[in-house]
Amino acid sequence: MEQKPWYLIDDVAHLDSPALVIYPDRVRENIRLLIESIDDVARLRPHVKTNKSREATRLMLEAGIRKFKCATIAEAEMLALCGATDVLLAYQPNVAKMHRLLTLMQEYPDVRFACLVDNLATAQQLSDQAVNADLVVAVYIDLNVGMNRTGIVPTDAVRILYAELATLPGIRPVGFHAYDGHLRNADFSLRTADCDAAFRPVQELSDALVAEGFEPPVIVVGGSPTFPIHAKRQGVDCSPGTFIYWDKGYQTGLPEQPFLTAGLVITRVISLPDSTKVCVDLGHKSVAAEGELTQRVMFLNAPELKAIGQSEEHLVLEAGEGHSYQIGDVLYGLPNHICPTVALYERAYTVENGSITGEWLTIARDRKISV
Repeated sequence: MEQKPWYLIDDVAHLDSPALVIYPDRVRENIRLLIESIDDVARLRPHVKTNKSREATRLMLEAGIRKFKCATIAEAEMLALCGATDVLLAYQPNVAKMHRLLTLMQEYPDVRFACLVDNLATAQQLSDQAVNADLVVAVYIDLNVGMNRTGIVPTDAVRILYAELATLPGIRPVGFHAYDGHLRNADFSLRTADCDAAFRPVQELSDALVAEGFEPPVIVVGGSPTFPIHAKRQGVDCSPGTFIYWDKGYQTGLPEQPFLTAGLVITRVISLPDSTKVCVDLGHKSVAAEGELTQRVMFLNAPELKAIGQSEEHLVLEAGEGHSYQIGDVLYGLPNHICPTVALYERAYTVENGSITGEWLTIARDRKISV
């Protein structure tokens, strides 16, 4: 007997579209694969920007992962709500965010919060606010290893900044953060060489600080593309995020990684504009609209369909003459980039054994939960 495709939902008629659906069994398998791929679970610091939900976070906690990374105050608060005890806000806070971070520290005193800085002026502001709140904030220096969006290039200036941070009463420098998301060469051997070259000055800075008498800096490195490389590197924390749901982009671009696609968008044919085209309810508001139009989503049960137009609530697809699609047909879409797609939905529906079993609220898509 032919096996039913893993993604089909038996009671899909009860699911309005567009909808985000998550397959928890595949999420659990991805967490297992992640832990299996590193020598020590304590070296994992997954980024929660992909899932933004308490339920996915709790599955990681149940599996023994204790450290996390996030991009927003809301994500940091969600982690604290879930019982995480070590949270790195991988972002340099402005004054307003500093106030919110310090409030979180006061409300969750058992959580070890930290954030990024890349200059002395910001660090001084943070120190001043922390002193007023009778707190000390752990900080990582954000290193620019080629991403060229934030951070400081790993030169001697970093060593000088680290020493200056150590003199501020409300600041405690603990390490480096180096995100190398620009390294995506499809040839894994070349990606490895690029990654090693980008990491070398980070290690040299760490060694220099130890030689000056500092405690060995904690080094938080990488994302999904370089995770398997850093996982084999001793003494660093690794921060993949997309692994938990995976997506078409990484499935294609990172074939050496075994993670399963676990998040889809459900859409329906809502109109047949002419003899060759179909229109579905998957607009800009329902799937990440970055990148080239034809690469935003691939339909698992209709891979031949090609996107030719998209607006806020509609996606027009070329099906060709003689196609058999009808209004009401359900399509299962695999997003090219799952992280911003998840952020478009206030909730995801869980699917287990072919049935809709519940909802995971995307609680951290909001800019504010309570703090």
